[in-house]
Amino acid sequence: MKESIVLYPAPGSHQIISMVELAKLISQHQPNLPITILLTTSTPFETSPISSSYINLISSDPNQTNPNLPISFFTLPSLHLHQSHIENPVESAIEIMRLSIPNVLQALETISQSSKVLAFITSSVHLPYDPQIPTYFYFTSCASALALFLYLPTIHNQTPKSFRDLNDAVLHFPGLPPLRASQMPLPLLDSGGPAYEYFVNFAACLPKSQGIITNTFQALEPSAIKAISDGSCVPNHQTPPIFHIGPLNFDAKNRTSSACEDRSTSTKCLMWLDEQPSQSVVFLCFGSRGAFSEAQLSEIAMGLERSKQRFLWVVRSPPGSNSVEPDLEILLPKEFLQRTKNRGLVVKSWAPQAAILRHGCVGGFVTHCGWNSVLEAVTYGVPMAAWPLYAEQAVNGVVLVEEMKLGIPVESKEGFVSAEEVEKKVSLLMDEKSLRERSQAMKAMALAAWNNGGSSFTSFSKMVTSWKQ
Repeated sequence: MKESIVLYPAPGSHQIISMVELAKLISQHQPNLPITILLTTSTPFETSPISSSYINLISSDPNQTNPNLPISFFTLPSLHLHQSHIENPVESAIEIMRLSIPNVLQALETISQSSKVLAFITSSVHLPYDPQIPTYFYFTSCASALALFLYLPTIHNQTPKSFRDLNDAVLHFPGLPPLRASQMPLPLLDSGGPAYEYFVNFAACLPKSQGIITNTFQALEPSAIKAISDGSCVPNHQTPPIFHIGPLNFDAKNRTSSACEDRSTSTKCLMWLDEQPSQSVVFLCFGSRGAFSEAQLSEIAMGLERSKQRFLWVVRSPPGSNSVEPDLEILLPKEFLQRTKNRGLVVKSWAPQAAILRHGCVGGFVTHCGWNSVLEAVTYGVPMAAWPLYAEQAVNGVVLVEEMKLGIPVESKEGFVSAEEVEKKVSLLMDEKSLRERSQAMKAMALAAWNNGGSSFTSFSKMVTSWKQ
């Protein structure tokens, strides 16, 4: 019977893209090993066409240069969510994962009839899916966030109050710099909510897997990787092997929609960058959910104008807006676009982030600290200003600034950032030579991680060997 691997992402385009890129990496190194990716119902909050067009691209040509990579997709039966679960994106994803369990088990049984499944790799925790198939967990954020989640059951037993009620009390996690309780991932702030209960269970399930895969590399997060590997994060149980196989950066061409306006925006951005001096442009981009109020957009605009720096800024419609695309003339200060046209470019909703970050004219990146965005900036040696917005991004921001020392913090008051702070941090980001030097040094380490004998190359090889055993 032939051997195969099955991958199953949690709901959401980010999770799907992360898992497909992992599949491509495996196929590049194990081209004779068929891979099946299970796809489930999209959440009601998915507004981007990227994941579907991306999957279509992979299905027709998995690697653009090698259409014979053995990746196939298995679509699970559709699900119907109760109205109460459609009102919250986190609870919606949790409910989809819960309802999908029987379908996943059935899919694994079907696939097992024609092949021996060496490993089941998932970012949707429910153990065991099938006790006969070794289950590996793919953690799509950083090793530091993984250390936090692994230690969560311990700190849960030590902390009777909700993290929200602890305000700025300092928490200590193995392998991480000190964190304020208010910086915990948003779903964990209220201990009485269903999301908190899910993540405590999620954290308890992780050590029961055969191994945990992370998109990071040894030189970037040595403290967190060591804390996980030596068992400090799971004091009362055995910790499974951790396989750090990053940086696994995503092909910008594959991530884009095939829409004409996206291709036009990409061309516009890159042609504008070609006309700028080397490392002179600060790039501001806050992810697919990075939408600001009109008041906050105005502060950012005023800060950029006062900084006198060249900038490329991606603006989305404010939360609650009925407009798909933002009306820049209404949202931004009067005549801002006219006054800054010779040194700034504002684009609506989307820009080719990876292509922009690797352009030699970009010298700084103001980011929401989504892990994929951080890794892309690390890979291209671009220093960062950390402006976390949601999910575990506050944790990523603290690690980026305090542990990695590859960024500076953007300070807010009650979630609002002033024009003065934008001006100050954008100027500091572009002028800080030591930050740029550290970023360039880490870029070299990122490249070395996947050289023959490098930390990620070695970790990946150990992971494949574990499947064979």
